[in-house]
Amino acid sequence: MIDRRIKFRHIQCFTEIAREGSLKRAAETLHLTQPAISKTLKELEDILGATLLTRSRAGTSLTRQGEVFLHFARASLASLQQGLDEVHETGTNARARLRVGALPSVAAWLMPPVAREFAALAPDAVLQIIDGPHGYLTDRLRLGELDLVIGRLGPPDMMQGLSFTQLYSEEVAFVTRAGHPLTRDPDLRRIADFPVIYPSRGSAIRPLVERYLAENGIGDLPRRIETVSGAFGRVHTRQSDCVWIISAGVVTNEIADGHLVRLPFDTAITQGPVGLMSRPEAPSTPAQDIFRLAIGNVLSDAG
Repeated sequence: MIDRRIKFRHIQCFTEIAREGSLKRAAETLHLTQPAISKTLKELEDILGATLLTRSRAGTSLTRQGEVFLHFARASLASLQQGLDEVHETGTNARARLRVGALPSVAAWLMPPVAREFAALAPDAVLQIIDGPHGYLTDRLRLGELDLVIGRLGPPDMMQGLSFTQLYSEEVAFVTRAGHPLTRDPDLRRIADFPVIYPSRGSAIRPLVERYLAENGIGDLPRRIETVSGAFGRVHTRQSDCVWIISAGVVTNEIADGHLVRLPFDTAITQGPVGLMSRPEAPSTPAQDIFRLAIGNVLSDAG
């Protein structure tokens, strides 16, 4: 039997601290004071008779018991969210709703034709698309705020508790505006001479980019802006001399239209799988099954 002393606030605070890796940031997210969230965590640890998190100047880290409890805490929150959504939809007689997270590269290239195909196959369903960085989307998926996520296969710690089905492979591209000096003399060693739009910390492609640059003898890039925002990158790259390092799918349309130019660097070692992520404990719904069919049809036509 579940100990009745454990309240929703205990689970919410613990999962948020684990996600943020910091009591301070978790308190800010939950609009609580740091002493209040610290007290709530201690109450939970006292009830369980186990230390779930260790604290240091660098932040917080999970203990072995914390890792185990986090898995089930996230699953319980996801189930609760799904139940709330089902009650709302039943009470309002709403249409089926599917919430899909998509990395910027997926949102720019794959999602438009998939959305059209899904609408044709399920005209009465509502498709909600949320884009963002890898960590943000997988956290929302674990919490039940998203039903599916399409994105790159991340490191093992970022994929914990999620299933992954590969759809295709994608590599990183170096992109500039048309007429950029590097389009006339494409030398990778010269990118440090220009501002760079660089993948932000926690993004799935950042480790691949760091490895690629290191293997090519490229050191620190001090003049850089760190972001995975496709909207910012498209505008800023066309209006400046910056070099944009981004997943190729983000800029497929802009390159085809001639607005941006992909530099001819061999980035094959940055190639990685892109796939569909879900919570294995959550049963698949008819809307999810139709969405998977829509993806398959689009990728089949793309050949």
